Parts: sequence; C-alpha cells; structure tokens
Amino acid sequence: MTLFTGYRLGGLTLPNRVVMAPMTRVRATVGGLATPSMATYYAQRATAGLIVSEGVQPSLIGQSNPGTPGLHTVEQVAAWRLATAAVHTNGGRIFAQLMHGGRVSHPDTTGMQPVGPSAVPAVGDVFTPSGPQAAPMPRALDTAEVPEHARSYARAALRAIDAGFDGVELHGANGYLISQFLSSNANLRTDRYGGPIANRIRFAVEAATATVEAVGRDRTGIRLSPGGTFWGVQETDVRELYTALLAELAPLGLAYVHLEATADEELLLTLRRAWPSTLVVNPVLPMGPKQTGRDDADRWLAMGADLISFGRAFIANPDLVERLRGGLPIAPVDEATYYQGGDAGYLTYPAHQYAA
Repeated sequence: MTLFTGYRLGGLTLPNRVVMAPMTRVRATVGGLATPSMATYYAQRATAGLIVSEGVQPSLIGQSNPGTPGLHTVEQVAAWRLATAAVHTNGGRIFAQLMHGGRVSHPDTTGMQPVGPSAVPAVGDVFTPSGPQAAPMPRALDTAEVPEHARSYARAALRAIDAGFDGVELHGANGYLISQFLSSNANLRTDRYGGPIANRIRFAVEAATATVEAVGRDRTGIRLSPGGTFWGVQETDVRELYTALLAELAPLGLAYVHLEATADEELLLTLRRAWPSTLVVNPVLPMGPKQTGRDDADRWLAMGADLISFGRAFIANPDLVERLRGGLPIAPVDEATYYQGGDAGYLTYPAHQYAA
C-alpha cells in the first residue's frame, strides 16, 4: 500500500490516498456565492483522491471571515453546482467543509453579534470588511438555542448534497464553534454542554448525529485539532477528551475523522487506535513552518493513517498528485496571494512543465 493505492471511502472509490485539505481563500462574492473562478480552482486539483473545500458557513451568524462562501441560501446552492460539476467532470470527488465560526466573527461581517458557548472573546484580531479588528465579545448561547446551532450543520449538509457535493466535513478544529465547546477556557458553561468532558463533547456529537441523520454516515466526516490553541482555545485532559469524543462518534459510522498534527505523535497514535474506521491525517501543524511532503505522508501511512491531507502544497501545485508520484519539484506558494482575491495566485499556478 502506498500513497497512490486506491481506497474505498463510503460509497466513493478514491484513486489515491491524497486529500486536498480545506483552505480559506476568500474568493466568494459578497453574498457568499461560489464563483466560476472557484469552480476552475477546484477542477484544476481534481486528481486528488478527495478534495475538501474551504470552510463554508452553514448560517449567516456562522460566517467567520468576509469573502467566504455559504450553504444557507438557494442562491448559494445554485452557485456551488458549477464547482461540483467541474470537479466531477474532471474525474474528482469533493466534500464541503461546514464551518461555523462561533465567537471568531464580527458584527461588521455578519451584521450580528457573534455567539459562542460563553461570553469569552477569542484571542487575536479577526478579519472584517474594513480590515483586522479585535475579536468582539460573543453572546453566550442559551441552553435552548444550542441544539439549533448543532442542527445548522445538518441543514447545510442537505444543501451541500443538493449542490452536488459528495459529502461534508464538519469543522471541529482550529478554535471555531465545535472546538469552542470542546475547550476548557472558551466553554465556561454549567449546563449540559459545559464542565465535565461528557458535557463538553455533547455539541460535537449532536452536530455529527444530526448530519448523519440528514445525509448519511458515508457522507459525513469531521476534522479535529486535539490540543490545538487556535484563537486562544485551550483544552485540559486532551487525551481523555478526544478518546471520549471518538468513542461517542464511533457508533455513528462516520466516513472519516480528519486529525491535525496539533498534539504529540504518541497521542495521535492513541487516537488512531481508538478510531475504528478511516483516519485522515494532516501530518504537519496547519500554518506552521513546514509543509506536508512525501516523506511525511509515507511515514504516517506506515503508522496507520488511511489518507493523508496536503494543504499549502496544493495551492501552488494543482497537479500535486503527479508531482508526488514522480518525485517532481514542489513549487513554492506566494503567501501574499492567499487571501487577496482575484485570480492571481489562485488560478495562475501551472502544472509541472516537462523539458522537451
């Protein structure tokens, strides 16, 4: 078995074990609509075994950054169909990552006060239409409101399938809403969603359960960042927290769990053993100094991962699978064009040019 061996993921047959990780690129319209350029971008990368889209907000209040796409209106569903069709025409498969920003948002972006488990602001500046601003104070959700936000993932998942996606990935990582409920400093609740581990994992399990009930287990994955500290979240008892979470998720039969390398290798291997089905591993710290390479992928496949996700390497290398297969150079990415909009640094990276 190698990175280029096929893999059966639910109802999909993947031609290789390379996953394109979700990456925010902020190229959507003001109304959260996917654009023809976004369709081209994903279609260019359709040789990945699986593409996971950029974070897509399941509701307006769930939008974190300006310029991100949504899946909460009829117009957004219609706009995404161009992108999913383009990926499928090029032989690919694509899941939508559903991302509720929770407290990592701003009224200037959504017109609403952000919500979170507790009235504790995120650490750092958030992006707004007028530039970075300090993260605002979120409104703590009432107990009766929490299930509605868990169900928002399921509603967006139904729209994703209507839009032509092959499935969805719940963004349970990186300090966004699911991660905030898992946290021991963003979640100071004293009701059934806070305090002991069994309560802090409840929101994640409810969101996953609702999504499975809506679109099926084969179409539902979740991404997690055990021990991660994005946006100021902290987690106590990380091993116990995530083994308990995986134990609750396992009966749902999710398509996969997608782990980020935010914890030490020993813990990640413990979670590999605790998860009974498909595991996707992102072997390097997201936005850290190193990009995932072929050696990282091979090492984690040997340690029990089923699929390997690559992030930044896919930005500048639309043909990343073939470059990895052939040992070809991996082109560097221009960080200045990550989020600036337009097609430069988005659609302008070429495939490898072979010498005549």
